This record gives sequence, structure tokens and C-alpha cells, in this order.
Amino acid sequence: MQRSIKLGRNNYSFRDLKTLMARATPLRSGDELAGVAAESAEERVAAQLILSELPLKQFLEEPLIPPEKDNISELILQQHDSQAFETVRSLTVGEFREWLLSEAITGEVLAKLSAGLMPEMVAAVSKIMRIQDMILVSKKCTVITAFRTTIGTPGTLSVRLQPNHPTDDEKGILASTLDGLMYGCGDAVIGINPATDNLATVSRLLELLDQLRQSYSIPVQSCILTHVTSTMDAMARGVPVDLVFQSIGGTEAVNKSFGVELSMLSDANDMARDLKRGTAGNNVMYFETGQGSALSADAHHGVDQQTLEVRAYGLARKFDPLLVNTVVGFIGPEYLFDAKQIIRAGIEDHFCGKLLGLPMGVDVCYTNHAEADQDDMDILLTLLGNAGVTFIMGVPGADDIMLNYQSTSFHDATYIRQLLGLKAAPEFQKWLEESGIASDAANLGAGQRKSLPEFFGAIEELKR
Repeated sequence: MQRSIKLGRNNYSFRDLKTLMARATPLRSGDELAGVAAESAEERVAAQLILSELPLKQFLEEPLIPPEKDNISELILQQHDSQAFETVRSLTVGEFREWLLSEAITGEVLAKLSAGLMPEMVAAVSKIMRIQDMILVSKKCTVITAFRTTIGTPGTLSVRLQPNHPTDDEKGILASTLDGLMYGCGDAVIGINPATDNLATVSRLLELLDQLRQSYSIPVQSCILTHVTSTMDAMARGVPVDLVFQSIGGTEAVNKSFGVELSMLSDANDMARDLKRGTAGNNVMYFETGQGSALSADAHHGVDQQTLEVRAYGLARKFDPLLVNTVVGFIGPEYLFDAKQIIRAGIEDHFCGKLLGLPMGVDVCYTNHAEADQDDMDILLTLLGNAGVTFIMGVPGADDIMLNYQSTSFHDATYIRQLLGLKAAPEFQKWLEESGIASDAANLGAGQRKSLPEFFGAIEELKR
């Protein structure tokens, strides 16, 4: 359905809802690359004005990608809870924004609403919100999940400890892991991106992390970020698997480019749950996403990259994951050109995921050829901390020497916890205090840290 508006001396027309959504999106290089972005700031404003007056229910009547052509569209429509949607059914996108910002709308109200929201509705309202709007609403949302630690409780911020190594060297991985633990990192997950992605390596690293966990009675979960089928093979062979990882996207085609089918994710979820390795809960899936993945696979169907990102969250919530992580600046400047675009995208992703009821983490990151630096990441980290982000990354020195990108360090996690008075997940916080690493969140990594000889003594002990 075509929509038109006159703005100043110009008339603007948008042939369908997909085009309107794309033109209303704040500027980003990926949409320009795809040829779907507004041609001017004035056209963007025109699209945002029309979008603000669009009824939310229009997204039910006019799918951006027809469900008969895309199983993610089909899943989104199947999941939609019409009873939960009744609360906001009569609202336009602009009225929905005002409703969300109202002091009367609490986290409890938003939690009941989440199943009634389609990802496209959430993406639409984010396009007409300022950063401060999204932070304010995100802060209201509480999403709690659990495995061995309980993630997302009020007053906490968790950290994925990311001890990647360019040759998957066990001593190097253990050194980084023990260093991160001394800084209070790892309560979200100890997660390794393997340099060599085969079953032998995956199994060896899973066994290594499980030995570390058991040797020191650490309440953590581990994960090797390999393809879901490799994790399923490991489970079938009795390897100690805690979480199942998979990168996902917002269309059927992009998931096929990852070698992923919905049935595959369901089978993996069932296998991991049947192991019953969790002690605090049984959320077993860990998903990662990122704006631009669909375009890079030529699987975007002319939809803007931010809307496709939020559609990926629609897929994620089917499986009640422990963790969902948007790796916001990792794909590169072709999709998010500079710090301004990365910061906006990180806040959008977190807001949209939380509103859909997901335990959202953000990898506050950039590639070395992007127009960004660590000061920009400090800004995004501080904004996300105030927005109530569920977890962030802990990378030695903020420099991932295997994936070759810049993220957040163990020190950055200490900073944001100190600044906002946040603690680790309760089970992990208790372990930190009982082990003498920290007596409270304010001195994580600053007080009773182990010496280097003790580090490497522990590594040699584990290696034996």
C-alpha cells in the first residue's frame, strides 16, 4: 500500500511498508550499500512522520516478507499473542512511543506485553525514538534466565569471559580465563571462539573448561562458539556441553547461509535440556546476531538491516535462551560506518531485544578499519550500563587476538560495575566473596588478586 506526504516543497511516496521502514531508519552505511536508505535527511523525516501515524496492527496485515516465502515471517506470526497485544492494539507507532515512556508503564506491564509484540512493531517504534528514550524504556525491562548462574537480576551486570587464542593453546586460554575470573568476569559464560572449528578441538576445549570449573567449584557455564551441529555431535559423544551456541539472522535465507534450520535448533535445544546440567535453571541456548548479516549473505529481501536484526530476536525467543548477544560493530564499517552509527545501533538492539523479552547482551566493539576508537566504546558501554544491559564481553586488554577486533576488557567490566554499583550474578558473586577474590562489587580486581606465579601454578595443575 503506497503512502505519501508533502514536506516543504517536496512530495514523498513510499510504495509499501517495507520501503517506508527502510527510509525511516536512522542513517547507516549498510542500508546505503543495499540501496534502501533514504536519499536525504528530509526524506527520512517524511518517512518517520508517516510511520509515527501508522497503526501497530498494520504489521499483522502487511508482512514485510510474506510468510509463504520465509519461515521466520511464518514463525513471527505464529508466535504472536493476540490477547497480550490487546493492550496496545488501538495505538499508532507514535502513540506506542508515548505509551512506553509513560511513568505508569512499569516493567511488569512490559513483561506481560512482550509476547504480543511483533519484532517489526518494536523496530518501527525504535526508528522514531531518541537514544535517551530507548535507554529509559530498556531500564524498565527485567529479563531473568538461569543455568548455573542467574542472569539479569536487578542490580547485576554479567560478563562473558572471552579467552580466545589464535592457536587454541590451552595454557593461553587458561591464563586469560584465570585472569578474567580474578576481575569478576565469567558469570554470563566462559565462551571461546575456536580458531580450529572441528569436533576434536571443540571437545578438548569443552573438557578443559569443565575441568577448570570443577577444580575450583566455580558456578559458571561454558560454551564453545561452534556450529550447532558440532555441539550436537559433542553431546552425542558425552562431551560436557553446557550451552548450545549459534549465530542467527532475521530471514530464512540468512539462516540457511549459516547452515541452520529451525528444526535443527529445536533438536539441539531439546538435547541440551535433556542433559540437565544446570543447577539454577535450564536455559541452554546462546545466540549471537549482528546488523548487516543478512545483507552480506544477499538474504535481506530489500528490508533494512535494523529491522532484520530485530526479526532475529523473534527467532531467538522461541527457544528461551540463556543469552542473546548483538555483536554490534563486528561486521565492519560497510554496515555501521562510524562510532555514531555503532552507538545508535547498540542502543537500538538492546532496547528491541529487551522489549521482546530477551536477555540482551551487547558486544561493545569495532573493527580496526572503522571510524571509531576506545573512547567511543566507553560512551556506548556507559549508556548501556545505564540502560540495564544484561551482559557485556570481557576480553584480555579489549583486543581479541584471534578474531582481530576491539571489544571491552576485564577492566571495563570493573569500571561499569563500580560506576553503577552493580554486582555479578548472585551465585558467582557469592563464589567471588567466599574465594577471597572480592568482598563486594566495588573492589573486583582491585583487592585480593592472585599473583602471576599463582596463576601459572594453577594452569600447570590443571594441565596435569
